Amino acid sequence: MRLDDLEESQHVEDRRGGGFGGRSIGIGSIALVLVAMYFGVDPQLVLNLAQQAQPVAESPQRPEQSQDPKVKFVSQVLWSTEKIWQQQFSASRRQYTAPNLQLFSGMTSTACGQGQSAMGPFYCPADQKVYIDLSFYQELQDRFKAPGDFAQAYVIAHEVGHHVQNLLGTSAKVQQARQQAGSEAASNAYSVKLELQADCYAGVWAYYADQQYHVLEAGDVEEALQAATAIGDDALQKQAQGYVVPDSFTHGSSAQRVYWFKQGLQSGDLNQCNTFNS
Repeated sequence: MRLDDLEESQHVEDRRGGGFGGRSIGIGSIALVLVAMYFGVDPQLVLNLAQQAQPVAESPQRPEQSQDPKVKFVSQVLWSTEKIWQQQFSASRRQYTAPNLQLFSGMTSTACGQGQSAMGPFYCPADQKVYIDLSFYQELQDRFKAPGDFAQAYVIAHEVGHHVQNLLGTSAKVQQARQQAGSEAASNAYSVKLELQADCYAGVWAYYADQQYHVLEAGDVEEALQAATAIGDDALQKQAQGYVVPDSFTHGSSAQRVYWFKQGLQSGDLNQCNTFNS
């Protein structure tokens, strides 16, 4: 993947090793204060000790020019999504607001609840942020046998696709439909369509990224297709439990994910990404 013509986004936050942010007084500390007051101990002393025992999170860093190649890569890919989606929204007289992308390690607090590395990369519509633990990329290579920088870029583009859905109001409509669905299987079906559309949007990004910045090199598309195949629900279920339960799919099968990514990549047309009518 050629990144020479790509700048770095200013919307990357690096919270790796930063914990959950700030010192706070928890329920346990309040209980200690009450016990201290009962025995005549100065409660302020207890509070000071409790606060000193809590780790202080680092403020999110937004490097002007990253010295970490992995962070630089993420920043450049995110920058390309910003430019392309700004153009797409502008063409339809809409305003595109770029999401922030937060790097974290292990766990992080989000407006959607506690985020964990085990969840893989995800998007939170409540704070309009993409969250990625960079260790996922190693897992993508080792566990899912989907190496390559373009496979990694596809993951970012997919999560940004969810941000696009959020801005267009699609996510809210799907959430409402899921709540009104008569069964878990029906609710899951809506989730699958939302995920497949994000795959298609990732393909649209790739179409314009190559058209404008010539990012694609030999084998790049195959990398993305391999990643889409590896993280299909059927492939993951076979790996985890040895059999497949289609009604429990939430992201789509490998074949579906490949199909919709290619749909966006080959057409470059958002109108070709209407998975809800398929």
